[in-house]
Amino acid sequence: MSSVSLDEVDRGILFALQEDARNTTIDEIAQQVEVSPSTVRNRIERLEDEGIIEGYYIKVDYEKAAFPLHVLFICSAATEERESLAREALESRGVVDVREMLTSKRNLFIEAVATDTQDLTDISNQLSGLGFDIESSEIITNHHTRPWEHFEYAEDTGG
Repeated sequence: MSSVSLDEVDRGILFALQEDARNTTIDEIAQQVEVSPSTVRNRIERLEDEGIIEGYYIKVDYEKAAFPLHVLFICSAATEERESLAREALESRGVVDVREMLTSKRNLFIEAVATDTQDLTDISNQLSGLGFDIESSEIITNHHTRPWEHFEYAEDTGG
């Protein structure tokens, strides 16, 4: 896996997109990072092509959408099967996010949304049937995020 060198403009663009990709315009980002809008468009395209920007995601408040059973399953899977099982889990009904961890135990975090307790039981059984050991399941009440401060654009002070 090769890494790409990011300059101050790239980092500033990433920061702005992490803050609010939906409501921030190219022109606003250009002003923040002190380049032209066409430069911002070209940089975003390059960041997408390089795989640094992997996508744009919507954050849903499932409880407000009348789906209060938003659950995090903390699972274990054999290290050699972890990636393929993660992909299988993501195809399971109700599963909305799967995160692979580097650890040997508790190495998959699977986020799912259920309509009721029977649906939650069905999702749990489906995951177990794929070969996961479910270590715990926790109801998610909220999820907070923020942009990584390392990406925040800092104007050149000339020093």
